[in-house]
Amino acid sequence: PLPVQKPDPSLAELQYKYAYVIPERAPIYRTLEDAIAENNNVIQRTTWGFTYVSISRSAFHEGKYYYYNDIGWLAGDDLLFTQVPTFQGVEFLQTPEHDFGWILAVFAEGGTAETKRTPGYELNDYTGHTFNHMEIVQIYDSVTVGDWDWYMVGPDEWLIQRTVAKVSPRSTPPEGLDWDRWIEVNLYEQTLAVYDERELVFATLIASGKAPLFTYPGIFSIEEKLDLTRMRWLAGEDIAYNLESVPWTMYFDQDRAFHGAYWRASLGYPQSHGCVNMTVGDSHWLYDWAEVGDHVYVYDPSGATPASEADR
Repeated sequence: PLPVQKPDPSLAELQYKYAYVIPERAPIYRTLEDAIAENNNVIQRTTWGFTYVSISRSAFHEGKYYYYNDIGWLAGDDLLFTQVPTFQGVEFLQTPEHDFGWILAVFAEGGTAETKRTPGYELNDYTGHTFNHMEIVQIYDSVTVGDWDWYMVGPDEWLIQRTVAKVSPRSTPPEGLDWDRWIEVNLYEQTLAVYDERELVFATLIASGKAPLFTYPGIFSIEEKLDLTRMRWLAGEDIAYNLESVPWTMYFDQDRAFHGAYWRASLGYPQSHGCVNMTVGDSHWLYDWAEVGDHVYVYDPSGATPASEADR
C-alpha cells in the first residue's frame, strides 16, 4: 500500500456558507426589515457575471429565507447554495517507491474507469473492474501503444494515461535546482506535490488556468498569504467574476495564486483564470505548511503550455 494518511478533515471546514447569485444584479438591503418589505433601501446590488457571496447568518419570515453577507441582506430566492467539495489529497509518511495518481472519470459513463487485461484497444478484454472518479491508484509499469501511455495499476490491469492524473515522486529537486523544500505543480497531469527535506510529504489534484488564461511554467516563490480575500476579474468594462471570501490564498506569480475553490465541483482539468485551484481542505493544508519565500516549481512536461503571455 501507499505510505499515506488522510489529512485532518477539519481542514475542510469553513466559517461561511457560499451561494451563487442567480440574478445579474441582485439587491442587497440594509436591514432584514428592508429585505422583507422589498423597499428602496438597497445598499448596493451584486455585480455582473459569475458571482458568489459568503453568508454568515440567516433569517426566516413567512415562508421565505433571507441571508446576510457582511454587507446587507439578500433574498433567499436570489441565491443557489453550493455544496463545498470535501475531497482531500494525501499526506505521505515516506516517499513512495512507485508512481501513483487519481482516476479522472468525471465525463465517463457512470463516473468510473474500467481496466483492460492488456494495454491498447486492439483486444476487447475489459476486466469488469472499475475505479471511481478521484480514486487513488498506484502505477507499477508503463508501456506506449500508439500515441498514449498505458499504466499497469494491478496484475493484468491497465488504464490509458488520460484517465489518470499521475505523480512521479522525486528523490532530488528538479534539474539544476538545489532546494530541500518546494511546491511542485505539474500542468499536464494537473497535480500538486509538496517536498520537505527532499521527501514527498503531500500530493493532490488541482485545476490550473485554461487557455487563454494560462498558469505559466516557471520558478516562483510564495509572495503573500491571505486567509480570506475577495477575487474579482474584469473583462473589458464588465466583471467576469466576483468571488467573496476565497479561503487560504497564496500568491506566487503576480495575480496567480494557490487558493481554495469552493465553487469548483471537480478537479484534474484546466478550468481557472490562471490560479491553481484546490479544494478548501487542500488549500488549508498547503497554507499551514508553506511560508512566504518558499519555492514554487511549475512545469508542463508536454511542452504545450506557453512560457508567458508573449508566447501565446
